[in-house]
Formats: sequence, structure tokens, C-alpha cells
Amino acid sequence: MDPAFEAGEDERELTLRPKLLSEFQGQAALKKNLEIFIRAAREREEALDHLFLMGPPGLGKTTLALVVANELGADFKPTSAPALDKPKDLAGILTTLRERSVLFIDEIHRLKPAIEEMLYIAMEDFELDWVIGQGPAARTVRIPVPPFTLVGATTKAGTVSAPLASRFGISLRFGYYDAIELEAIVHRSSAIMGVEVDEDAATLLAASSRGTPRIVNRLLRRMRDFAQVEGTGRITKAVVRGGLDRLEIDELGLERLDREILRAIIQKYAGGPVGAETLAITVSEGVDSLEDFYEPYLIQAGLLARTSRGRVATAAAYRHLDMEPPSEDGRFLF
Repeated sequence: MDPAFEAGEDERELTLRPKLLSEFQGQAALKKNLEIFIRAAREREEALDHLFLMGPPGLGKTTLALVVANELGADFKPTSAPALDKPKDLAGILTTLRERSVLFIDEIHRLKPAIEEMLYIAMEDFELDWVIGQGPAARTVRIPVPPFTLVGATTKAGTVSAPLASRFGISLRFGYYDAIELEAIVHRSSAIMGVEVDEDAATLLAASSRGTPRIVNRLLRRMRDFAQVEGTGRITKAVVRGGLDRLEIDELGLERLDREILRAIIQKYAGGPVGAETLAITVSEGVDSLEDFYEPYLIQAGLLARTSRGRVATAAAYRHLDMEPPSEDGRFLF
């Protein structure tokens, strides 16, 4: 595994990552199809077709890429688009791949055009265009690349260029996890961590995790800390309730900034609409962070609406914050 990847990931999080499809919780339809594609590639002794993973952060795209490599019995080479600054960076990776290796590129929507164009030929023909010499004497040679599987992951599928997206043979879209799937993750992770969790505590953790495995594992580790230092070591519902209060996380999984976003729309902009840049400045948050992390769940939870004129707080947001929602002729606007 790439040292840069190991250094960038929390060691404990890596130990919680499933290694096989049978251990991967949730995304049932996605897994069922992928299992067939992997089995077929193994039986033909071919590289799996290139795989495009889409969805909000924290849903398991990186983990699934690692699972695919394990299921194929192939090398796993992870990197990210921002790390590929020049074509030679991509060339250096491609020329060191082994046959049927899995190359994982996170944030693939951020690839530079020159690198993206180099990738087209590598994905289709398993060759690499390289320019030798300069000026009139310059010439292009094609260097063979072992057949490999590119796994591209993005939180912004709409910004990936059409030529690149069309070169992926398999496209999978991740959705938020339901409570049962998150509870299963709590029980699996707690067993690995060696901590006992009551059933009602697992249910509360699942409900407070924004439908996201990364968040439920993060909260589980924090509850373990509270239980160890201030309790008996066992994670009970009381421990979770107290811990969530101290972390300023409510029963819907909203954090303090989530509530600040909704309050800003309601109190400073009369419920909206308000533009993303204006809203980001109001809550002192970056636009990318607002759009990539906070907005998707607020929209999924029915608390925020994104309109052509801007963001609007829904009636459910008013009720969640114990405010009187606006109405028109006795009906809620949203």
C-alpha cells in the first residue's frame, strides 16, 4: 500500500475497514452487481472493467475500492487527483503497476486536463503517450501499460467531464445508509474495538450518524472514550445521550454548524432563498464544505431546499428548531 495513503488515514479507521464484500455493510444492490462483475473477471483472468464510484463523502467509496482489490487478489495503488500535479506523476504510477492492479484515484473530478487526456489512452488501450526530445526533433512514443482497473471516486459526479465518465465500464452510485445498516456497522466495529454496546445505544448512535458509516464509527470511538473514563466501559444509551449532548449533536444527527446554517437562513434571510456563497460567508464556512458535506444531508433530511434562486429552509427545519414555520393561506410553503 502507498505510504502516503497510510499516513493520510487514521490507523484505527483502517482496522475497521472491511476487506471483503461479505464484510461490507449496506449498499445491497450495488454489492450484488459488483459481486457478479468481479467473479466474471476472475474466471476470465482479466482485469475488472474500470469502476466509477459516486456519492457523498464517508459512505465507503475508498473502502469499496480496497475491497475490490482484495476480492480480485490484486495490488492496490491509491492516490488522489490533487496529488497528480504533472503528467509525469501519473506516468510514474502507471509504469509501476502490475497486471490487473487496482489504481484508485480519489476526487477524480479534480484531475488536470493534461493528466486526464493521458489517462484516456491508458484506460482504453493500456498504453501511455510520452514525448521524447524537444522542438523539431520531438517525437511521441507509446509505452505499454499492464492491463489494470481504474477506480475513480468523486463527490461531484456532475463535474466529471463526459469523455472521462464514458470510459468507465461500471458506474456505481452510493446512497445514504438506513438505520439497520448503521446498527450493523456499530456492532461489527464495536466487536473489532473490543467494547460492548447495548442494543438501544447502537440504535441511538445509528440515528445520529447522518446515514454515514464514517460518522457512526467516529461517534462510536468517542462514546468508547466517555464510557471508559466516566462509566463502566460499556456503551449504554445513557452514555450515548450524554456524549451526543457534549458533542452538540442532536437526535437527527445535526451538528452545531448544521443548526447554524438553518438558523442563518431563517433569522437573517427570512427563510430564504439565499445564495450558497452568501450563506457560506454568514456561517464562516467554505462554499465547497457547505455544498459537499452539510447541504446533502440537510436536503436528504428534508430540512433544506435548493431552488434556482438559492437555499430555502423548509417547514421541517422550523419545527426542528422550535420556530414557527411560514405559511401561505394556511399551507406550509415547503
